[in-house]
Amino acid sequence: MKDVLFIIGSESDTQAVQPGLQLLSEKGMSFELKVMSAHRHLEQLLSFLKQEESGYRIVIAAAGLSAALPGVVASAVKLPVIGVPLVAGSLSGIDALLSILQLPRGVPVATMGIGKQGVLNAVLLAERILKVPHG
Repeated sequence: MKDVLFIIGSESDTQAVQPGLQLLSEKGMSFELKVMSAHRHLEQLLSFLKQEESGYRIVIAAAGLSAALPGVVASAVKLPVIGVPLVAGSLSGIDALLSILQLPRGVPVATMGIGKQGVLNAVLLAERILKVPHG
């Protein structure tokens, strides 16, 4: 079982989340990075989450613009989900932030700040969650 499933919606998001992947490595946390779009490959994403959810302890989902990815993931899994709005588009990530913050009841996502500090804080929050004793 890996500690963190890190999902991004596009290969172009890889550079934006690289500092978080490096921090995960530095902290010795096991992780896997997956590229799966909630808009372009919804069925593939949902199928993967259904089949592989038990292989991870927490999910970090990073997305820009409408940022549907964290909410879709949270609606499909019982794991803790951390959403990271990425800098993109004319609103520089504000739209992504609001999209993740305004999820409906029953779709809980811990929402980080926009961009690099959000990516790093997502890793730090994941580390804290994973250290909580499970009873």
